[in-house]
Amino acid sequence: MKVAMGEVLLSAQMREIEAAAMAGDRVTGAELMERAGSEVVAAARAAWPELAAGGRALVLAGPGNNGGDGFVIARLLAEAGWEVAVQVQGDRARLGPDAQAMAAAWRGPVLPPEARPEAPLDLAVDALFGTGLSRTIPDAAAQALRAARARAARLVAVDCPSGLDCDSGRLHLPEDTAADDIAADLTVTFHRPKRGHYLGQGPEVCGRLVIADIGLPAAATAPEALPPPGRIRLVARAPGWPAALIAATRPGVHKYDRGHALVLGGGVGKGGAARMAARAALRIGAGLVTVAVPPAALIENAAQLNAIMLTRLADAGALAEMLGDDRLSALCLGPGLGTGEGTRALVGAALAAERFTVLDADALSSFRDDPPALFSRLHPRCVLTPHEGEFARLFPDLAQGARAAAGRSKADAAAEAAERAGCTVLLKGPDTIIASPGGHLSLSASLYERRTTWLGTAGAGDVLAGMIAGLGAAPGAKAHLVAEAAAWLHVEAALSFGPGLIAEDLPEALPGVLRGLRGL
Repeated sequence: MKVAMGEVLLSAQMREIEAAAMAGDRVTGAELMERAGSEVVAAARAAWPELAAGGRALVLAGPGNNGGDGFVIARLLAEAGWEVAVQVQGDRARLGPDAQAMAAAWRGPVLPPEARPEAPLDLAVDALFGTGLSRTIPDAAAQALRAARARAARLVAVDCPSGLDCDSGRLHLPEDTAADDIAADLTVTFHRPKRGHYLGQGPEVCGRLVIADIGLPAAATAPEALPPPGRIRLVARAPGWPAALIAATRPGVHKYDRGHALVLGGGVGKGGAARMAARAALRIGAGLVTVAVPPAALIENAAQLNAIMLTRLADAGALAEMLGDDRLSALCLGPGLGTGEGTRALVGAALAAERFTVLDADALSSFRDDPPALFSRLHPRCVLTPHEGEFARLFPDLAQGARAAAGRSKADAAAEAAERAGCTVLLKGPDTIIASPGGHLSLSASLYERRTTWLGTAGAGDVLAGMIAGLGAAPGAKAHLVAEAAAWLHVEAALSFGPGLIAEDLPEALPGVLRGLRGL
């Protein structure tokens, strides 16, 4: 799947786009079904070229428009010489007019709902329930899908695997049905990806993901067509990225033109995280980077730093005095800093200076007993970079368990957290969400073709915090764009290195990634 910067839709938005296209006489519902069915067949053939020889297929058709897509797929496979049967789950009379027409055009066998395949299948097609599902699928449908999954060499899901909530990524399955029972090998969705393809358990059950063009107008999903509260932007490199990436390659640029990042480090024996963050800040484009540490830790850090400068920092008062130098344009606090009153005081001094500020790790956890004390000091040039554990300490009512119980998604939680904090929140994970006040949401995914399981290694988050600070050091850097760019480049660096990656490798992989970017 190759997806450029674009929108990740809610189910309701997709329905509105289809309805608007049909109301404007751009396309009919029947034409959309034909195109959808054709794209699913084409995607299956591309994924498994051996299917060109034909085989045995079972299409599970649901009672909605997904069922209509399923009848198209069955007809196209039969026309290509396949032995195909359709099994309809639910009341066939409830099919809409277009789906009824597709069902009427099917001349092959239709199995009763309770039938189960006895012989092996070369292909099963899940066309039961589409992107609008928000309730537990019926037991009969789950049993039919489980039986098909067990017999089929390959399972293709139309739009999304049945049981997946395409807004939240949660699964709505009967108690006796597990994710593996319905997981697809390939999911083909249409026009744009949906949130649930990336969030929660979506990637676990979608297999490979293909986004198929079925002729809907691109303007319907242009940024101006979707207000910020309803948009998630899928992050990829695009015009408008931070000036630091441009400044780093412009001739005649002075080091202070690229900004000076200050990274605060911890005490003796705890400086590794800050050093990795500092190196990442320097590699990604900051003109200068300084690590500030307690006096007792100076010798340890001096033995390991060269291009990165080093200074002593006794306490919050010393930090406030240091920040009298306006050339210190970005701050990074948290990696290896330690928790407690001293860290809270350092955070307070940093925020009072109103520079571009990244708060990570210990800088966040130090406020676990009084999150409002942190929120009251934050400003729009701050980026918080919690993982789920740190996020739960600051936003316990938005933590994973709480939001699952409330039926809310990770994107919903990050958006509310950004409003509460008054700044950008980057909630880490393979489905990293970047949220800023006003409903601005982006998704930086390490999933599908960008999946990097080896990025889950100690210190990788410290490197990301440093990358954000390094980009944020540039004059005029915008917090949300900086966080997008750093998150995307973080994954690209991991992909370029490959398995065996440790956190120290990430900054060293950045030059190669940056060389590969065009137009800088």
